[in-house]
Order: sequence, then C-alpha cells, then structure tokens
Amino acid sequence: MQDSAGIGMAASAGPCASIPAEHMDFIRQVLDRVGDKWSMLIIAVLEGGPMRYTDLQRQIPGISQRMLTHTLRQLTQDGLISRTAYAEVPPRVEYTLAPLGGGLIDIVKQLIGWAADHHDEIRANRSRAGTTASSASRS
Repeated sequence: MQDSAGIGMAASAGPCASIPAEHMDFIRQVLDRVGDKWSMLIIAVLEGGPMRYTDLQRQIPGISQRMLTHTLRQLTQDGLISRTAYAEVPPRVEYTLAPLGGGLIDIVKQLIGWAADHHDEIRANRSRAGTTASSASRS
C-alpha cells in the first residue's frame, strides 16, 4: 500500500500487519528466494550433509548447470548454505547447509511432502480446469 505521497504503508490486518512497511520489499525478496523450487530442493538435499556440485546435480533431477550454479550462488550470498573450497589437486568444493538454512528444513520438507501427497489431486484439478477452459474458449 502507498499513501498519497507514495510512501509505503503497513498492512492494516493479516500476516503483514506486524511487518514495518519499509521491510516489506526485502521480505518479498527473501520469500522469493526460499520459496523458489530449486532453492527448496537444494536445501532439502543438503540436509544429509555436505555435497559436491555434481552430487547435487544428480540428486536434483531436471536442474540445469546454469540454474544450479545461480541458485547455489544466491543461497550462499544469503547465508543459507556454505561453500567450502579445498586447496587440493584436483580442486574440491563442497556445499553444506548453514545454520540459517537449517532453520528451513522442516518447512521445506513439509512443503515438498505436501506437494507429493497431493500430486494426483492437483494434476486432476489442472486437467479438469484445462478442459473447462478450452471448452469455454471454443464457445
């Protein structure tokens, strides 16, 4: 919300009411980051302990090299995961869940579990909605 001068105002009710208006943009950015499908899957996979890049790529089907690199960089910048480079030949880099990211594990696992539990129901609803939408567009 904005007042007539264009200054952000706090929400009057709901979950956003307790958050100062000047923090909302940053909070939306954080929610975008932790709510991203690849971020959630990386966090869930790292619960098992440190992993190398190629191991992460194997554990997360469908993620491209570009997206894995980009997401790891963002999660590291936010302090949700840690990157450790070892001075060995050949060089070795491991990623691990940082304490801040560890606080998300239960939430992430619940969301992934919920999506898996309701997969068939959601797929049927999408199919039904798609059928309804295409019949409506033909009329």
